[in-house]
Order: sequence, then C-alpha cells, then structure tokens
Amino acid sequence: MKVLILGSGGREHTLAWKLSQSPSSPELFIGPGNAGTDQLGTNVDLAVNDFEKIGKFTLENKIDMVVVGPEAPLVNGIYDYFKADSKLKKIALIGPSKKGAALEGSKKFANEFMTRNNIPTSKFISVNQEEYQKGVEYLKTMDPPYVLKADGLAAGKGVLLIDSFDQACADLKEMLGGKFGEASKNVVIEEFLSGIELSVFILTDGESYIMLPEAKDYKRIGEGDTGLNTGGMGAVSPVPFAHKIFLKKVEEKVVKPTVAGLKKEKIDYKGFLYFGLMNVIGNPYVIEYNVRMGDPEAQVVLPRVECDLLDIFKAVADKKLHKKSAEIKPETVCTIVMVSEGYPESYEKGREIKNIEKVENSFVFHAGTRKEGDKIITSGGRVLAVTSLGSDMSDALAKSYKNADLISYDGKYYRRDIGFDLSEDSQI
Repeated sequence: MKVLILGSGGREHTLAWKLSQSPSSPELFIGPGNAGTDQLGTNVDLAVNDFEKIGKFTLENKIDMVVVGPEAPLVNGIYDYFKADSKLKKIALIGPSKKGAALEGSKKFANEFMTRNNIPTSKFISVNQEEYQKGVEYLKTMDPPYVLKADGLAAGKGVLLIDSFDQACADLKEMLGGKFGEASKNVVIEEFLSGIELSVFILTDGESYIMLPEAKDYKRIGEGDTGLNTGGMGAVSPVPFAHKIFLKKVEEKVVKPTVAGLKKEKIDYKGFLYFGLMNVIGNPYVIEYNVRMGDPEAQVVLPRVECDLLDIFKAVADKKLHKKSAEIKPETVCTIVMVSEGYPESYEKGREIKNIEKVENSFVFHAGTRKEGDKIITSGGRVLAVTSLGSDMSDALAKSYKNADLISYDGKYYRRDIGFDLSEDSQI
C-alpha cells in the first residue's frame, strides 16, 4: 500500500514512524518531509497547499491514501478538492471536509457549533470592523483578563490575553484593522476561563470515534511559562490530574456531543479531532478545536497507542471505525522540543546537527531539519523533539534531557522545566 503524508514537521515524522510499524509494510511518501522522514520513506517536493500538484502526484504514483498533517490544507479544502475529482475521490484522504475544518479555521463557527450542540465553552460574541463599538460595550460587561481571538488562522499568534480594559479596546481596534490580515476581519471576544489546560484527542469517521491519550503541552518560550508563544516547547502524556472521572466527563460532555453534532449537521469528517480544554474545578470546557493531530502532542500521544495505525486509518476512510479499538500503554511519555536561537522570532538556518546517532533510550523526531550531503542541518525554528517513555514523568524526562544534552548544534535551546506544574498525585 502506498501512503502520502503531507507536511514537514515533528507531527509528520511521528506519523511516518507509527505508520512504518504497520504489518502491511506501506510504502511511504512524505511531502515535503524533513531529514527524519527521509529515513522512513521518500521525501517529495510538494507544497501542502498546491492541491493540483498533490493530486497529479497521487495519480501518477498510484497512491492509495493521503494523510494530511497540518491544518492549512484542510481549512483550504483539500478533502473537497479530492472528492470533487472523479479519479482522486477513490483515494482515501485522512482529514475533514472544508466545513469540518472550519472548527479550527473559524473561531466564530466553532463557538456557534458548540452553542448549538450544548458543548461547554466560554461566553462569547463575534464582531467585525463595523461592530467595534458593540465589542467595546461587551468588554465593559466583563472582568479582566480579556480574551481576543482572530476568527481565522493566524499562525498561532491570533489569541491575545489582556489585563487592561483600555488595552483590550486598543487591541480590538488593531485586530479589526488588519493586525492579522484576513484572519482578524472578525474577532471573537471570549470570557476568560480560569483553570489548567490539557488536550484530548480522538480519531473519528464522523459517526464513531476512538479515544486517544490526553496530553499537556507547553507553548511559551521561557521557563515557568514566560515569554512569547511558540508552536510548542514540549509535552507530557498522560496528564496526572486527568483522572478517570474527569476524562469520563470529557467524553460525555464534549466528545460525544461533538461527534453527534457533526453527524446531525451532515459535516463530512474523517480524521483527528483535537479538543483544547480547560479544567475548571473538575469540569471540562472547550477553549479550541484543532482538526489535526497536535505538534508536539503527536510525539507523546502516538507512542502510547498500541495499534496498527494504518489499519485504523483504513477504517476511518471506510466509515468502519466502530469495529476497531486501540490499547493505550500505561507508561508516561515526555518530549523536549529543541529550537533555534531566536525562535519564535528571527533565527538562523543551516547549522549542522551532530550526535543524533549517539542517542539511546529515546526517539528523535525531526521538525526543522534537512539533509545537505551527508550532514543534517537546521531549517526551521523548532528543530527536533526528543521523546522518551518512562515508568513515570521524572523517569521519561530524565531520558529526554540526557539525550537533548548530547545532541549539539550552534544556538541550541530548550526548556528545562517541562512538566514543572504537574505532579503525579495532583488532582484538580
């Protein structure tokens, strides 16, 4: 079986790693891929939003399945593009339709979907440029901090948390005026929810679903969760405070009504669904949906899943997921993301990475890397994710940090406090 994975990050390397373990021994193609995926299959020069070129490649190379890693091609309608073509529609595509992808692509759509389907989330309104004053009046009814979200995709930068009313009004005006381009043509103003965050993941065919392990990631560049937001500096799974009672609430109050809502609203959805949650005094509230696997969460979730992922993907494509299940490993998995100096702002590329081959008792998932002759060099802000399994969080972290110390490149940086806010006996 031939499988094309779209994307070039740590998530896509992890998907390739997991699919390569299938007893079916699939032939893997990764577009565009990185230096890590190059070791598992064939990297292909494909831009993830060039649907015409992707479609041509799949037909010419007799691809059986396309697995879409990042959100942008899903939000832009790659699923619909394939289904509208008489030849391409026969190819299994793992990812939701454009309407389904709006759960991530439009904060307004996501909040309205949750309201329609009685899924717990924060109070909100959405405003456009002509409704600026309406937004100001709504802010007056709230207590700080104020949450402003660009409606569309803004490369992870479109959410602002503001302590001052005057600053919130100024930021709202800037956003509506084009601070994030088309993404903030509409802005969602949300009630702030106080609690601790985590993420829960499922695979769904739009009718049935399989629960995957939960995870907690760390977005800030600095230790103690300080500094600028990044794509993620590390992650942990399982999450100690996410005990069985809490996860049962998540399934009953969030997962089931979401999947039922997709079916009721006739939204074609075949793929991962990521629930960004806030644990508020033991109750789950949805703060965001993502319509793909997380990154770096994939690097801690997928190593805990005991199944043939390719077989599960086939069931998703054929709407036979109700016949499948996945066992979850009890071990703790932690990943440490190694980044380039200067990230998430400006950084240099092209720095040689050494000693990856010396790593023991950890997986090294590549993100911003590429091959240059016999060398592996940096090509992005997030460079590598060092992932380890352990008997508990401290055991897994110790392995990852030992190997992160071993790997070298100029400008190497990583947080040394992943999991700092968790303890094995914490219960919230």
